[in-house]
Amino acid sequence: LAKLRIAANAVLDVDSGKMLEYRQLLRHPTMKADWQHSSANEFGRLFQGIGGRIEKPTNTCFFIHKHEVPQDRFKEVTYGKFVCTVRPQKAEPFRTRLTLGGNRIKYPGDVGTPTTDMLLFKILLNSVVSTPGAKFMTIDISNFYLNTPMKRFEYVKLALSDIPEEVITEYNLHEKAVDGHVYVEVRKGMYGLPQAGILAQELLQKRLEAHGYYQSPIVHGLWLHKWRPIQFSLVVDDFGVKYVGEEHAQHLVNILKADYKITEDWEGEKYIGIDLEWDYTKRQVHLHMPDYIRKALEELGYTLPERGRRQDSPHPHIPPKYGAKQQFAAGPDTSPVLDKAGLKFIQQVVGKFLYLARGVDCTILPTLSSLSSQQAEPTETTLQRAHQLLHYLASQEEAILTYSASDMVLAVHSDAGYLNEPNARSRAGGHFFLSTDVLHPPNNGAILNIAKIIKNVMSSAAEAELGALYIMAREAIWIRVILEELGHKQPEASSQHGTHRRRLQHTLSRIGAAISASDRSRVVRRPRGARNRRVARRRPNRGQEQQSKQRPENAL
Repeated sequence: LAKLRIAANAVLDVDSGKMLEYRQLLRHPTMKADWQHSSANEFGRLFQGIGGRIEKPTNTCFFIHKHEVPQDRFKEVTYGKFVCTVRPQKAEPFRTRLTLGGNRIKYPGDVGTPTTDMLLFKILLNSVVSTPGAKFMTIDISNFYLNTPMKRFEYVKLALSDIPEEVITEYNLHEKAVDGHVYVEVRKGMYGLPQAGILAQELLQKRLEAHGYYQSPIVHGLWLHKWRPIQFSLVVDDFGVKYVGEEHAQHLVNILKADYKITEDWEGEKYIGIDLEWDYTKRQVHLHMPDYIRKALEELGYTLPERGRRQDSPHPHIPPKYGAKQQFAAGPDTSPVLDKAGLKFIQQVVGKFLYLARGVDCTILPTLSSLSSQQAEPTETTLQRAHQLLHYLASQEEAILTYSASDMVLAVHSDAGYLNEPNARSRAGGHFFLSTDVLHPPNNGAILNIAKIIKNVMSSAAEAELGALYIMAREAIWIRVILEELGHKQPEASSQHGTHRRRLQHTLSRIGAAISASDRSRVVRRPRGARNRRVARRRPNRGQEQQSKQRPENAL
């Protein structure tokens, strides 16, 4: 096992330096015995056993004759692909998995599966620390997509040469083979089926609804109970459970155990790849992703220079031009365009660190947004910015995001940067957090950060700020819906602070007229360059007072 490692769903033999896939492993002079045994076990699990060593075969698949395939389904017969991996820590270190080619399957129904997103997950964590007596646990279902009954069977064509001799003999496949191939009827969910996810969740929903649980019709991935104080998010087969009273969480565990093999973590220490440290005494939770940056930098082949300076900025600083009466957009980037290797590197950097940025480290979001906007045709300047980001990540401590107990009232800080992106574009930035219903809500860990390039060219800094304000208000509408669904009522009023107060009020009133009263949001914006400075207020004239009195009640 020391001479093997996993790479791209194949096995690398260090002695020869060759990547060995399933068919090569079955015929390898020294490894074929192990991999034929592993493959036979996979067939035994999916079919009706093999050699009497599979304790509970799943009866997912059945070998059939060619004439048993319905005539109207011949064009939809798909193929099978075998994936081989080495797991030294498992009881069966040589693992073979049969997956189906989902691209040839024409499922008539909807295959989309509702699931929790990062926003709902973070709001749920805030709800745990803000609800007296609430705690958090996680549940994982093993083989969630397998063994789901299907009303509409699927059909697969396998080459006889891909099937171990032990399976051929036990199932007498030579009798059913046609032109060196054998046909399989799939009667239960398995890997590769596009409908496997939705079928598994529909079955789960049917089983849970019998005990009073239901999925929110508005917020995908949020599950509640008719009367028990328990709520949970569902990401594929991972449950993040908020409960008040251990007996209610145990009720859910017992229901799942009746039909699934599950793993419980009553400490709730990890969920969707993020480590959670709970402090129920202080009513706080700390989110972090240890070793994520180190492993990512190793995969990208980046090493911090031995005598390099510490990098404290993830992106280049654009110095302001003091005294200038007008601000002009930067000229086009004339540096050389990167080759395919450079293009792939930029894409890898963006893809590797985007989850980290959305999960715990929002400081790198503007840089990733800028890099992603240029990754279609990156230049040497783009590469320099990518290296500055990697230098920043390598020289900084790991980010920790902390949520503290609050009144679960949504607040938003909005701002914009004018002409600071290529092609005369401006950038909108937003900080969404849960706090208290006061004029200046105390800060909390962000449930959502937005670093977005405004699509249209803004004619002034004020217009860029108004555009950013609209973007934040639009996002806040959906967050308010989630909070209401979780039982956290939001205040009716909305307040705002900014350097262009009259224009902000006018814009907010127009936004408020376009959305319903239930979708209103609390938007708080600090003036540029000030943290605790009190915003001066002008007394409105008589005409403004009369206009404000005539303003409709549902305006923001």
